[in-house]
Amino acid sequence: MSEQLLQKRRVIIVTDGDRIARKAVEKAAANVGARCISRSSGNPSHLPGKKVIELIRQAKWDPIVVMADDKGNIGEGSGEQVIRAIAKCPDIEIIGVIAVASNTEGVLGIETDFSITKYGNIVKKTVDKCGNPQEGKIIYGDTVDILNMLDIPVIIGIGDPGKMDGRDGCGIGSPVITKAMQEIINRSSLYN
Repeated sequence: MSEQLLQKRRVIIVTDGDRIARKAVEKAAANVGARCISRSSGNPSHLPGKKVIELIRQAKWDPIVVMADDKGNIGEGSGEQVIRAIAKCPDIEIIGVIAVASNTEGVLGIETDFSITKYGNIVKKTVDKCGNPQEGKIIYGDTVDILNMLDIPVIIGIGDPGKMDGRDGCGIGSPVITKAMQEIINRSSLYN
């Protein structure tokens, strides 16, 4: 068996998947040379984890970007189920997660390694849905609680992809989510 077949597929997960986020994620993936699985989008995620894993295995190159979204549902929704399935898969490695802030109440949140503001600044605190820096390191979102149970090498917090008061729009190249993806790639074995 060739070395290529033995290597794990490397995945970046974005915890959002609505229409605007999908366009921003697609643009950012193209900007960093990643392969985006657009069919993983949805608000909430509509593909089961098993199908998303099939699509990851069929992707032509790494890294592969997957979207997972719970549409504001409290508890483990379809987006978190997709993340759990990917994390359990022995031939897939999650190299990082872009944790998206939302206004969902009643969630635990997740501690980020750092966040990227709507201005593209890396901060050691968290951000809100608009990409404004906030005190603390816990980001609150509807699809992030599952991350507390997983071993993720890097978690980056951002505001709403494609939005953030117009500072992450596709028309300007989705710079915030692009930077988040590039930071994950820079910290992974793919960079070497």
